[in-house]
Amino acid sequence: MKSFLAILFSLAFPFMVFAQDITQKANDLYSKDNFNEALELYLNAAKTKGTSSELYYNIGNTYYRLGNMGKSILYYERALILNPSNADAKTNLDFVNGKIQNNADIGASFLSNLIDSLISRESSNSWAIIGVVCFLLFLGAVALYIFASSVPLRKLGFFGGAALLLFTIVAISCSSHLQSKAMNHEYAIVTVSSTTLSTSPRVPKDKSEEAFLLNEGMKVQIVDSVENKTEGVSEKWYDVKADDSHRAWISSKAVEII
Repeated sequence: MKSFLAILFSLAFPFMVFAQDITQKANDLYSKDNFNEALELYLNAAKTKGTSSELYYNIGNTYYRLGNMGKSILYYERALILNPSNADAKTNLDFVNGKIQNNADIGASFLSNLIDSLISRESSNSWAIIGVVCFLLFLGAVALYIFASSVPLRKLGFFGGAALLLFTIVAISCSSHLQSKAMNHEYAIVTVSSTTLSTSPRVPKDKSEEAFLLNEGMKVQIVDSVENKTEGVSEKWYDVKADDSHRAWISSKAVEII
């Protein structure tokens, strides 16, 4: 068994060194402002080494330096899915989003963005641990309420327990939200400079079929998809929601799934 593991490691070690060497070369090229070459190596590393939040963060930075805001946002989002507590990716995502001039009537509300930002400060596992700790403290508060002899301690147990139970529910909900967000691929980023969405899964024939315009970097939720054949050419279209009041069809060529 030991000899088998030794052989397995000896085969894997050159691969790991090679992948690490690619990333280091990409970092060196990036520091020298050779962004096109750096991007090629980063993307190659993602294929050979595997994905990571840090690697996606570096790719996002490189796309930003190349002026590709949509792809930059896409990779910052991917970095945060793998590690919601990646503060650098979150900071850069907010910065790039601030530079994108999206349709003012479309997008998540300030409150929604604020709540999502607060939740993403911790990972799914961290929120789960917080929830468990709060629940254990809640049990302690219940015991205090039941067994304490003095009225002040019983009040502390009652009101403290109520607060801890609320914190437990909130923490578990946050953990579940982040876990669900990490597991699904229902969101996409517009990666073209701008695109006009359609009321049908096809290119709008006239103004009556035009729904609304989305600019580069806009995040949409995918609700459904269909394959549409036009003159023998097949093209996928996504039924997407830009927010609660804006829903239409967008060509798969205009977006990339996070």
